[in-house]
Amino acid sequence: MHLMHLGLPVRDMLCSRRFYETYFGFDPGTAQQYDDGTVIIRNADGFDLALHGGQDVGPLPPFLHFGFRLSDPGEVRALLARMRADGLNIIEHHDEPAYVAFKCTDPDGHQVETYWEPQETSP
Repeated sequence: MHLMHLGLPVRDMLCSRRFYETYFGFDPGTAQQYDDGTVIIRNADGFDLALHGGQDVGPLPPFLHFGFRLSDPGEVRALLARMRADGLNIIEHHDEPAYVAFKCTDPDGHQVETYWEPQETSP
């Protein structure tokens, strides 16, 4: 069983789509709009991100976040550098031998973690 879908309330659909398409690889060509205004975009792994626009997002609990695991620590560092250069809000950053990660906020304040850590192998 795999988690393959996340629904997020967003204020500005176009702004949120641009964020996730630009930084997290969601393909604009996969966008499907539904009668209730929800737009679903997919990434190369087939993960569905459902954005429901025109919402009052309100304050979010401090720990609430979701994340993207990358296969190489250099990929995390490169995305972090790109986001910093673009002026995005980085709220946390770790760079250790066995864990490289950062959290940023999307246009609605949702915390998005990007991380790498070695995959555990069975003995």
